[in-house]
This record gives sequence, structure tokens and C-alpha cells, in this order.
Amino acid sequence: MRFLSGGLNNLQLDIVGFLAILGEGAVLANAQVSALSKFVFLPRLLPAPQALIKTSRPDRLAPSDGKVVGCKSGGKQPKLNHVAHILHSGHSLPDYTVRCVRLTKNAQGKPVKARNAGPLTWLSLLGCAMSLVLLGLSIYYGDGMSLVADILLSSLSTIVGIGSKWSLELPQRTSKRKVPAGDVVICYPHGAFHVIKCDENIARELYWAPEKCNYMVGLQAYRFVSLTGTVLLMFGVIALANAQIELQIAWGGAYIILNAAYWVVAALPPRLHWDISLYRVDEERYTGGDRFVNFTQALWQAVAITQETKWARSADVAPDTVAWNEWLRRAGDQVAEFQNEHDDLPKRDLGGNIILPRWDCEGALSALMNPDKVEEFA
Repeated sequence: MRFLSGGLNNLQLDIVGFLAILGEGAVLANAQVSALSKFVFLPRLLPAPQALIKTSRPDRLAPSDGKVVGCKSGGKQPKLNHVAHILHSGHSLPDYTVRCVRLTKNAQGKPVKARNAGPLTWLSLLGCAMSLVLLGLSIYYGDGMSLVADILLSSLSTIVGIGSKWSLELPQRTSKRKVPAGDVVICYPHGAFHVIKCDENIARELYWAPEKCNYMVGLQAYRFVSLTGTVLLMFGVIALANAQIELQIAWGGAYIILNAAYWVVAALPPRLHWDISLYRVDEERYTGGDRFVNFTQALWQAVAITQETKWARSADVAPDTVAWNEWLRRAGDQVAEFQNEHDDLPKRDLGGNIILPRWDCEGALSALMNPDKVEEFA
């Protein structure tokens, strides 16, 4: 059975130019962190390079869902900053999970940056290798249009990299005034809690003020770079459409491989693209475990760990009703009573878990929800 009468010369691949601009979603998934790496300047082939050519740039990293509240300070943030989200990966926690970690800085840690040997680096090297292979094939077949397309589309990545390159600036405390402890609680929409024990300097860096993106070139220069990139892309696609059929097949194969690779990398956990070795995260374990069956149990565990209820009130974590407000008051009383009665006892059990007070939190709430039993329960 013949599908192509007349051989390859009758095969129409004018559509190959469209392959060069497909895959915006996969490219944009890690566009910001990839521009943090020095490999952004590497001449290479990019799928959907037009996704990176814009008239403006973000001045901060995209925040994630999650309320942040200070255990002692009472500060509140409606969103979780990007670096903190990468560090804790709280959205991967199962429902009604309570985790507590102690966060410190490594003495020899490097500043937060893109990982040098991460998946995005290998993507850049793959695109560069594709560019070199097509350059060699263009010369071998004597195809000037393919050669021009390769030069234009590979240079485009460098041009876009110049306009997009940035460095990360985390906010720092400038005052030396004495402030409350920096411990924070992250409250996730699915009922999970992350208790972070840290000093105020780390809390300021990660939770209270947004990260700042310091770009290598100014906004006006960036717009000129974007215009240049647009022109390179248009002429590159035109040149590609006029390449020989053998070279168009090679170009099509290269962009199919690149698109597949970018989609695979986009599906990986974002943490793999970041070097966050500056921070040391040590998990603390408590009696009662970290997985619970409902929100009431999870909230009580978080209150017992923090030994505070003020944060739960200020963050509007619990419903603002008479029963819930009374429940939070009694939870605070349980914590205070436990501290007074067990101050001289070991703080850990035989398994090394930090001991927390025991309280029938659900029974207390059920009684408070029934007005006839409030006095009886008290």
C-alpha cells in the first residue's frame, strides 16, 4: 500500500512551523525559575518561545493558597509566598494532617537559587544539542534556509534570556528591636496545618514579605528585547517553512522530542528545580501522631503544639460562633493546665515523641453545640 505517490517530494510539511510554537503550557510551568539560572543565556531551541515574549514581567513570584499567621506576633498573610511553598510542599499533605518542623539556616548554605544540575538544566542542554544537530544537518545538506532558521530560532532563546534573567531578593529585617518569637502556622484550605518554629529573621524572609525579582535589564530595554525576539521568531518560522523536506522532517522530530521533554519536566515536583539548601528543616514528632480524621482533631493538635489559641482566632480558622469561641477558650485552658501540672516531667515519651495534653476535643465541641449540655459539660 502506497501513501505517498512520487516519494518524499510530494510530502507537505508546511505545518512544521506550527510545531515550533506549540507547548505554551509546559514552557510557562517553569519559566520563572528557569530564568533564574545562568543557562538561560545558552543558545538552544525552545518550544513555544512566543510564550516567553511579553510586554511586562512579574515583579514577584506567584503565591500559593494558604493562610499564614504568627503564633505570638498575631501577624497574618492571606497567601503563602512561593519560596515557602517550595520549601514545605504543604499542598501535598493529606487532609487534616498536622506537621511541625524546626526551621534554621545552614552555616555553609548557599543563597536560594535555581538548581544547577536540575531537570531544567538538562532541558537547556537538550535544546542546545538539537540546535547543533540541525546546524550540522543544514550544512551537510547545503540547506541555507534551514541554516538561517536554526541561527534565528536558537539566538531567540538567548535574546529572551537577556530580557528575562533575574536574581532573587528575600526581604530582610533592618531593625534590631526585640520582637515576639517568629513561629508561624500555615493553614491550608484542605484542613491541614504546618507549624513552623523559627526566628523572626527567617519568618520575615519566607512568610511576611513577598520575594522581589531583580531583573538584569530595565523595563524599556526588556520591551526592545521582546520586539527583537518577535522579529527573530517570525523570520525563523518563515525560513523553516522554506527548508528542504529532509530538514523539515528533522525539525519536526526535534520539536516533538522537545515538547515531550518539557511536558515531562512540567509534571515534576517544583522543589526539584530549586536549590534551597540554605535552610535546614527538622521535623518534630508529637504524641497523637500527625494524621487525623476531621478538622476538630487537627485544630486541637495544632493548638496543643503551639500552646496558643490566639492565632486560631486571628486567622479565622474556626467558625465565629459562641460554641467554637468557647471551645477555643477551653482548649487554651487545657494547654495552660497541662503546662502547670507537668512542668517538671520529661517532655518526651519513650518513643522520642514530645508529649502533648490529652483532651476529648470532639466531646467538648459536641457538648457545646448542644445548649442543654453546656452547663453539664462545664
